[in-house]
Amino acid sequence: MCWKCKTPLPSAAIYRTATCAVCGADLHACRNCRFYAPESHYGCHETVDEEVRDKERANFCDSFRARAQFDGAADDAAREALSAFAGLFGE
Repeated sequence: MCWKCKTPLPSAAIYRTATCAVCGADLHACRNCRFYAPESHYGCHETVDEEVRDKERANFCDSFRARAQFDGAADDAAREALSAFAGLFGE
């Protein structure tokens, strides 16, 4: 399923250069990964050595696993909490 427009995707592997046929969003991106967790270290439930700064763009992460479904409310709440936290420190 596309992280941006929620279009179902074929069950085939998602390669780094894959994009959504409907909205054009990169599919091999943190936002489309089952391990994506904005509240976690580097925004990932997996142990990663380096932060991927743009979570909506394609990346080379070896831990990537396509997310089957989305709970948009959870993503929105986490994003708001991180924004509020960053605001405390003037970021």
